[in-house]
Amino acid sequence: MRASVLLLFLGMALVTYVPRMAPLVILSRLQLPSWFARWLACVPVAVMAALVAPGLLLKSEGTTSVLWLSRDNHGLLAALPTFAVALRTRNIFATVITGLAVVFLLNSLGHR
Repeated sequence: MRASVLLLFLGMALVTYVPRMAPLVILSRLQLPSWFARWLACVPVAVMAALVAPGLLLKSEGTTSVLWLSRDNHGLLAALPTFAVALRTRNIFATVITGLAVVFLLNSLGHR
């Protein structure tokens, strides 16, 4: 392997690792206010919602996206029982299996 390729990989690792680890190292040495710790606990849920919501609620039409609330939206229909299982069981395996099973059934019964 050429040295330039090795340096490239090391540089990519560094710019990936440092921004992720620096806050953990710094914050682990500080006593955070309780309100800030509660706020930080909400960040993963907010990020997941921001990633999932457009895929469930929007449909692309040319260069724009429109709100898609219809029974043809299998992703949205599958999300409803999947969210219910996630809230009730707090079990990632049960949640994923539920989502996959409902999408499979909807696509099998539907016209996609």
